[in-house]
Amino acid sequence: MSPYNDELMRYQEEAEERYDDYFAGEYEDDYETGLEGYEEEEYDGYDDEYDDPYEEDGYIDPIGDYDDFTKQSIGRINPNDRTLTIAVTNTSAEDAIAVLFGANAEEAQPNGVVVDVEESSHKEVREESKAHPFKIAGMKYSVSAPIQFDNVLRIQRRTASGTQTNRVYQPRNATSPQNFNNTLIDDDNFEMDVTGQDALRFTINANSKAVFTFTVKARANLGNLLRGHNVAELSHVPRTTGLPQLDLIRRKRPTALGLPPRRRPTRRRKPTSSRKRVSRRRRRPTTPLVRRRR
Repeated sequence: MSPYNDELMRYQEEAEERYDDYFAGEYEDDYETGLEGYEEEEYDGYDDEYDDPYEEDGYIDPIGDYDDFTKQSIGRINPNDRTLTIAVTNTSAEDAIAVLFGANAEEAQPNGVVVDVEESSHKEVREESKAHPFKIAGMKYSVSAPIQFDNVLRIQRRTASGTQTNRVYQPRNATSPQNFNNTLIDDDNFEMDVTGQDALRFTINANSKAVFTFTVKARANLGNLLRGHNVAELSHVPRTTGLPQLDLIRRKRPTALGLPPRRRPTRRRKPTSSRKRVSRRRRRPTTPLVRRRR
């Protein structure tokens, strides 16, 4: 044998002398794993001792009923449950800055400024935005005096770590010849995410009133988690503006949440070539002559 094999044999014999007598000489050839001497019935009783009792009682795993929060499971918002009418009134003789939403900060309104929500209350809207954030798509803004439109709306997002973002919205940009009333602005392109971090600030003039009618396009319903459904809920009814030419255009499937509308699968036809294949037949010779082989 080669010196290399002799060295391996010495290591093997030394290892057998050390570990082969671990079980008092009952199992001599157990060097490979140390468990070959055991019978399967003695040490495979784990499954018998700890059987799952739910399987015997017909227990059904609820995970199989979950839909993995797919796009097809997005819920629908009731058309009568997607409107917020917020009235802001300033009874003081000075201009003031009103704050809408902003649930985390919970800033108090200035003296003389009252914020009312016709459907519920401003406090309920703030609390609901913490657990069920929603998305606003579309706004009607009516004021007591047209000069109120000169004040911009500031959409702010503030985190607990101090980060703050600010976006400015100018109501005058939404004016058009279709808005015949000079105290009303209807903007279908207005969008805002309402969470506990978001707030809408604007200056309301002295002794004036402003009414916002927001349309909720999408929201998160955490109660769907208990049923294993998608937390997102979407409004499938277009927002009505009262203008027939615009309402007909807007009657499209919603595209909120960044999801494209569903399209029916179309059958693809195989492209037909314009060229027709002409089969040429061999003509038989008309003469009785015999052709020579080439």
